[in-house]
Amino acid sequence: MSIQPGDAIPEVTLKHIDDGVQTIDTPTLFAHRNVVLFAVPGAFTPTCSERHLPGFVEKFDEFRERGIEVACMAVNDPFVMQAWGESQNVPKGLRMLSDGNGDFARALGLEMDASAFGMGLRSKRFALYAEDGVVKQLFVEAPGEFKVSSAEHVLGAI
Repeated sequence: MSIQPGDAIPEVTLKHIDDGVQTIDTPTLFAHRNVVLFAVPGAFTPTCSERHLPGFVEKFDEFRERGIEVACMAVNDPFVMQAWGESQNVPKGLRMLSDGNGDFARALGLEMDASAFGMGLRSKRFALYAEDGVVKQLFVEAPGEFKVSSAEHVLGAI
């Protein structure tokens, strides 16, 4: 079963690059703030690079104006997430988070087996909106779709 609105974000550690590899735990990431976290099956993959991340880059200032922080997560290593962010001109403040072993995706109940595509365990495509560590809204895509987790849809729904 996956996480649902009203549930607390599970405690897991993630990685990111900021003067070297850094670790951040989810309580630190989500406490005392409003956060949209969107997850993609893989950095540099077509839909993720052509539509999902670019939408959040484009709408980043609109989220910030509403007092909402934005984070992107994938089951990739932190070096890949950093390189992907640089290649996509991700603005400072949009966190590129690595869930390298899929621990957070599993804790959320939003993991998927992409072994048929040579990708192993990955995260489903989703977005969630949390206030002070509690999920308020959750947008999980059906396999192969990109609709409800887009920046435009999330902005309109929260």
